[in-house]
Amino acid sequence: MSSPVRIDQVIPAIVEHDAVSNHTFEAQRLLRGMGFASEIYARIVGPGCEGRVHPIEELPRRAEEGEWLLYQCSIGSPAADVFAARPGTKLLDYHNITPAHLVERWIPPLGDETRLGRAQLAALAPFVSFALADSAFNESELTTAGYARTRVVPVLVEGGNIEAVPSPEAVSRLERAKAEGGSDWLFVGQVAPHKAQHDLVKAFAAYRRAYDPRARLHVVGREMGSAYIDALRRFVLDVGLGSSVEITGSVPVGDLAAYFATADVFVCVSDHEGFCAPVVEAMHREVPVVAYATAALPETVGDGGVLLPEKSPALVAAAVHGLLSVPGRREALVAAGARQAARYTLDAARSAFRSAIEEAVARA
Repeated sequence: MSSPVRIDQVIPAIVEHDAVSNHTFEAQRLLRGMGFASEIYARIVGPGCEGRVHPIEELPRRAEEGEWLLYQCSIGSPAADVFAARPGTKLLDYHNITPAHLVERWIPPLGDETRLGRAQLAALAPFVSFALADSAFNESELTTAGYARTRVVPVLVEGGNIEAVPSPEAVSRLERAKAEGGSDWLFVGQVAPHKAQHDLVKAFAAYRRAYDPRARLHVVGREMGSAYIDALRRFVLDVGLGSSVEITGSVPVGDLAAYFATADVFVCVSDHEGFCAPVVEAMHREVPVVAYATAALPETVGDGGVLLPEKSPALVAAAVHGLLSVPGRREALVAAGARQAARYTLDAARSAFRSAIEEAVARA
């Protein structure tokens, strides 16, 4: 096994405003900064990524001496087969794969893709010399799948998102609503079954009924298929929440920053998260976090937020009420969140990534 002169990346799909895609672009910048040639090859290239990414069909079928491949693994895809078939040294970066039972009712093809992804993850283990994982939770799954050499490298959260200036127009609109009273809940992430926005709406309804009838909920993120988001919108109307719940879809980074700037609390009741970059952004932007303690969330949130052992609507509502009503509670959590977020700065993640690549090369 020779030391690399180039480390190219393979990814099933790459799109704008997506955590794994942002991570892949940042990884490319780091690899080039370390002196390696590095290109990205994707089976699906989303709008806005053209010119920065090559179609996977352009990936050379034969590897020259010193040419390595790094696979960004988060779903089942024929891209994994292309990666496996190419000779040469292989690395893998694991972002977790959602269990099929959490998504297949609403998006049957996605259930098939996640099952395939987990099968491919295990099948790739004998061919991968070194693997990275977003979290210790993800690393434990790599170990179970048969990966012998692993290292935790947090998601490379895109600096443009963290440092983006809030859009004045969006802030003005959100502050006009806030002036009428009531708190603002925020959740950022794909509108998808495993993110459990339906459970978030239940908790929000309980909160409005018990504590704050003028509260608002903002659900920000692109939808994954139409069936779930259509049902979610119907559910919002059926429980009488109407205009108090805003489901925005994908928004520009300035608007996203405005939602964080005007939020009183970030509430996450996802059933599955391999890391959850928006939680880190919330803590960084001084928005206190309430989260259901499942999958990687206890690790990501740490002592920086309120972690709940279950997510009944009454418990989530009471946790938010306590956070916002007890004097000094919100401020204490903001400070704790800032300390936790400091563990996941882009500089810290960059350093961990470089160190992992250096270890992989040294082992070669």
